[in-house]
Amino acid sequence: MTFDDLFLDDHLLAAVHDSGFTTPTEVQALAIPALLAGQDVLACAATGTGKTAAFVLPILQRFSDAPYKRQQAQVLILAPTRELAFQIQHVFHQLGKAIKPAIAMLTGGASPWAQVQHATTQCDIIIATPGRLLSLVEDESVDLSAIEVVIIDEADRMLDMGQGPDVLMALATIKSRFQAGLFSATLAGNGVRIFAEELLSDPQEIHINAANHLAKNVTQQVYLADNREHKQALLLAFITNPDCQRALVFCNKKTRAEEVCDWLQSQNISAQLLHGDFDQSVRRERIRKFRAGQIKVTVATDVAARGLDVADISHVINYDLPFRGDIYIHRIGRTGRADKQGSAINIVEPFDQKNLERIEYHLGHSLPIRKLKGFAPKAKTNKARSKNKGDKPRYISKKDRPADDS
Repeated sequence: MTFDDLFLDDHLLAAVHDSGFTTPTEVQALAIPALLAGQDVLACAATGTGKTAAFVLPILQRFSDAPYKRQQAQVLILAPTRELAFQIQHVFHQLGKAIKPAIAMLTGGASPWAQVQHATTQCDIIIATPGRLLSLVEDESVDLSAIEVVIIDEADRMLDMGQGPDVLMALATIKSRFQAGLFSATLAGNGVRIFAEELLSDPQEIHINAANHLAKNVTQQVYLADNREHKQALLLAFITNPDCQRALVFCNKKTRAEEVCDWLQSQNISAQLLHGDFDQSVRRERIRKFRAGQIKVTVATDVAARGLDVADISHVINYDLPFRGDIYIHRIGRTGRADKQGSAINIVEPFDQKNLERIEYHLGHSLPIRKLKGFAPKAKTNKARSKNKGDKPRYISKKDRPADDS
């Protein structure tokens, strides 16, 4: 299948081709026809599988099909973070060059009054984070009565951040029937399916196996480290390898991210930091530099990296392993995008073994352990791991997990 088979207008096809895409991803091939037909959609697919274009293109086609008056917004898109909201806006501008829809952004980090003015004057699309939208709706500053299409992106992240009630309260003000699409990386463990039942009517369900998809595009490897010094040496070796063109390094805490970034800079590595304490303007500028290739390495926490969409990230390096498998999928989905090959490197100290087991259980297979010449571990942690290879990993409750100050 090609994009030509999806019954999109020529100007949209031209924008898609100008962006370097000729073949739709699996989620695009399934979601675009369903949304064009007016169906509700529940789509489960990993980060990096093209979910944003899967709902942006049908919305743009909708505006292309029928004349519209720019008075009240017809489309509402909700995202868990402002970074993701601005990335969605970028895709609309990229693919909608011929239509030029008027977009109002309702997110934190900017004056709500200026945003309200955009949302109430010649607006086609509202892109919002749930908290800001609900506050403006409750103040009767924003009217959603003309909304005909609602898209919820990264619904699993939205629920993890406790935004579900805000979403339902804001959408309850829309009295007329609307078409809805809910996109998520996973349907497991966080109430996404219950959330979907509240919002969707007889949806077409799309399930793209995240682990299998990533296996096609991303080489995943584990390197064992004895201690922090060994871990730093491995990190430096991977980053200075000529194959590493642009790297995203993940840490679980902002204090660890600061430590790693400072150390890389002390080794004359072009590195910068992203975590949740930076304001919107700083984060956007740092993402711009990373996207432009001015910075080789970005060290980030999961909070800061949500919605981070940078082409041609060659390496995702988990300096700290995440506590959950779905977070691991989100992280490594930042590389291997648009059918390009990527590398996911996991640097594992002995205390990371339980996290590794949980990730492997989520994936349904073990990750290969590799050794880097000159950096082989002294500890024999892989033997202990192999004995318990088939065991179901023990669930660690939130109260037993280390605090995350990202």
